[in-house]
Amino acid sequence: MNEIYLVTGAAGFLGSNICRELIENGKKVRAFVLPNDKSAKYLPQGVEQLEGDLCNIDDVNKFFDVEDGYESICLHIASIVTVNPDYNQKVIDVNVGGTKNIIEAMKNHPECKKLVYCSSTGAIPEEPKPNKIKETYDFDENKVVGCYSMSKAMATKLVLDEAAKGLNACVVHPSGILGPQDYAIGETTGVVIQIIKGEMPMGIAGSFNLCDVRDLAHGVILAADKGKKGECYILGNDEVTFKSFSKILSEEAQCKKVKMFLPIGFANFIAKRMENKAKKKGTRPLMTTFSVYNLARNNNFDSLKAKKELGYTTRPYNETIRDEVKWLRQEGLI
Repeated sequence: MNEIYLVTGAAGFLGSNICRELIENGKKVRAFVLPNDKSAKYLPQGVEQLEGDLCNIDDVNKFFDVEDGYESICLHIASIVTVNPDYNQKVIDVNVGGTKNIIEAMKNHPECKKLVYCSSTGAIPEEPKPNKIKETYDFDENKVVGCYSMSKAMATKLVLDEAAKGLNACVVHPSGILGPQDYAIGETTGVVIQIIKGEMPMGIAGSFNLCDVRDLAHGVILAADKGKKGECYILGNDEVTFKSFSKILSEEAQCKKVKMFLPIGFANFIAKRMENKAKKKGTRPLMTTFSVYNLARNNNFDSLKAKKELGYTTRPYNETIRDEVKWLRQEGLI
């Protein structure tokens, strides 16, 4: 039986890297992209592109239609990512409603043999420091912070509930994403550019957890091959402080380090004042309490299960940053 991979969110940072690895491995790939998505042009040659909207069940069913003699595997990567913690109906519609449509389409297409849902570490309830955060089966939107994490918790629960009823589906939880070929210039890439250009005079004395996008892409493909029905797998890296990250970046890019890092409490105080002023003026604050929270929270995620069961690995930060800096220079972004 022939095999085809169905990849949603294929034009995004992670999705495009998944498509790239699959094509390099000689796999047949169909990409689900939004109409007129400018990033779709960066998809590798050989990827079949189908335009559609996750919120339209007819579009999703069309995406699942494959020719006779083929079995499919769906890698559901698409979602709206937002750093605004406020409730957003569009985020819920796409991230939760879109996942419902993927599940429904898979039920309508018995030739689709497996679903890998790309959730987020943000969907997992936070553990107090210094505990390591491990996989859970307790997904409750009221136990996480921010609309994006809420939507991911809700969608993850949907997938696992269906898996308990027999759907062959597993879940991966990536942490933050870092690396080359981020053509949309996401938040992390934007911060990297700011630091290299000397446009970030100070940081915050917190931490984050970032993975090379190529390692995450490989982890998702490993989950398609080896992930067990109804199981979750954290795809994370070592926790790194903002200060250490800045030091590695300055060494690899030969740029100035961020010299000052605000204590979390003081940063939160400033963020609140910035938010109040921005609210009165109708503008966006330069720093938010939510961004401070994400640096202050426990970012120590445990990927041991993914390493043992899937063979997941991560490369060191300096290697990822070196490759990203090289790419940024090639693109004329620094």
